[in-house]
Amino acid sequence: MTAVLTIFAMLLVAGCSGGGKADSAGDGPVHVTFWSALRGSQEVVDEYNRTHTKIKVDFEQVPSGDQGGWAKLSNAARAGNAPDVATIEYPQLPSYAIDGVPRDITDMLPDSVRRKIIPQAMDLTTFEGRTYALPVDIEPMVFLYRKDLFTKYDIPVPKTWAEFESSARKLKKAKPDSRIASLFTTGGTLAMAGLAWQAGAQWYDTSDKSWTVSMDDAPTRKVATYWQRLVDDDLVRVEPSSSQQWRAHLQSGETAGWLAGAWAAGSMMASTPGGKGKWAIAPSPQWDPEKPSLGTQGGSTFMVTKDSTHPEEALEFITWMVTSPDALRAKLSSGVSSAYPTVTDLVPVARKEMDTSYYSGQDIFGLFQREAELISTRWKWGPRMVSTISSGDDGLARAGVGSGTILEALREAQSKTLPDLKSLGLSVTTR
Repeated sequence: MTAVLTIFAMLLVAGCSGGGKADSAGDGPVHVTFWSALRGSQEVVDEYNRTHTKIKVDFEQVPSGDQGGWAKLSNAARAGNAPDVATIEYPQLPSYAIDGVPRDITDMLPDSVRRKIIPQAMDLTTFEGRTYALPVDIEPMVFLYRKDLFTKYDIPVPKTWAEFESSARKLKKAKPDSRIASLFTTGGTLAMAGLAWQAGAQWYDTSDKSWTVSMDDAPTRKVATYWQRLVDDDLVRVEPSSSQQWRAHLQSGETAGWLAGAWAAGSMMASTPGGKGKWAIAPSPQWDPEKPSLGTQGGSTFMVTKDSTHPEEALEFITWMVTSPDALRAKLSSGVSSAYPTVTDLVPVARKEMDTSYYSGQDIFGLFQREAELISTRWKWGPRMVSTISSGDDGLARAGVGSGTILEALREAQSKTLPDLKSLGLSVTTR
């Protein structure tokens, strides 16, 4: 048996071990434990507990990121006491699956539920035909831009990447202190992944029954070369994502655009209130408008862990969180969110609950829905993306100050990832 099949055979065994069938709860409700860093989770749990009697959820808010909730979950799984339900983002899911943290829910998941979720999202939680999590949101990449500046300086909203570069040059000429977007030195590897994904890249592939890693394939080289030219010609800012300086540039108009997942619309509203009426959202530029494609940036999933002693009840709770209008309304009661739900039936709920006057009443969820349909299903995340992302961001930071290039940063991320994959016993090749 090949190494990759061996790994997934191990996953199947791990997914079926642990708590087994739910313990008898007597006359009382079954209690399910839930860990999440997602904002609004407490409100969601409160609504569930208010409206359900047979299952009660005990919630714990955990920090986000590798040094917070992810590390806590990994440690708990190694000790055999992970919660029944946990949240994990798409790029990290393969790593946790290989480590045997989530339960294989393929045979537990009704077709009626699976059909409600857009296939691009389900594909990102399914490996070798086995499903390990339910996706709650998926974030097609879009272009947020300062509509007032584009109008004032008669700059076209770009529909292609060639037009994006042309608009960047026009903006710089018309307003020398302003740039069309930023190349991020932190979080930049994930953004670059989404852009490469759109161009047709496949950083990871298991079609030949082994892991093929190619973070410098032809589509990626095209994207890296393009963005390197924007950097070299001083057409984009180079700065850390979510930094004070980046926010200040957005607020002042010195940065007039942001390429990001759909979630960014809500983030902009919350963090840059002075921009109300100035910003709009457009589809991401395309390489070939006749063959549109898209990648994502962001999105989360819910897993039933292998340690769950109540897997059926855990999945029932997850299904409610992902598919119920009441769950989405409860989440949105905690604050503004533009995360795009994986269940398209919930789009009207998201649209109704969000005041889009910040974007001059634009139907942003209608835009997200159209763009989500363009997400390519060719993409797979790798088994150790935390390490890959960290290495890539280190290289992008150096490239940002002229000590290397974007392509070199991605190649370095690949070279540093290979030993991690081989240490798992995986058969690994490059191309």
